[in-house]
Amino acid sequence: MSGSPLTLPKESALTLRRTDRRQHARVKVVLLGRYMLQNHQEYPCQSVDFSPGGVALIAPVRGQIGERVVCYFEHIGRVEGVIARHTERGFALSIQATARKRDKLASQLTWLANRHELGLPEDRRHERIAPVHKEVVLKLDEGIDLPATLIDVSISGAGIATDKRPGIGAGLLVGSTPARVVRHFQNGIAVEFLLQISPDKFDENIVL
Repeated sequence: MSGSPLTLPKESALTLRRTDRRQHARVKVVLLGRYMLQNHQEYPCQSVDFSPGGVALIAPVRGQIGERVVCYFEHIGRVEGVIARHTERGFALSIQATARKRDKLASQLTWLANRHELGLPEDRRHERIAPVHKEVVLKLDEGIDLPATLIDVSISGAGIATDKRPGIGAGLLVGSTPARVVRHFQNGIAVEFLLQISPDKFDENIVL
């Protein structure tokens, strides 16, 4: 999440991966996301801390202990697991993943925690295209559907013309693609996708 403070871990990337295999060292990284419970209801969330073995979430609906949850986080993508315990503001998720996925997640977390220290940019710029299929429905968390028009699309986000502008940070579905509002402009919004579009599916005929 742009502008959120990130805590630099003491471990290097290599140390973090080795340590996490033993005890899942946690990194304080704040990321916006969405999660789906077993009843297929989706809600916005925010990470408090993260490790390849688990993540603590600020979440409006806690679900049941042991319930399976699917999450999508900005910069991370899809994460699956079960609710291990409830917290004051949400719940802790025990991540279920292969060893290869955990190693990849450890590298992602290390990069996220170090990017400010290394002077790396918050966002990477991607090519934008004008899609053929411009009409789209924005599905808000409140159960409201808004007709809208795609202005342009990249693998990481989109510019959307709409009469009603959800608040910055609001979670929504652009068609069936999870996203969040990152900027307002005259007569529209810019959104960031929670999971980047696969390059092999990215062309003018894309349907979100």
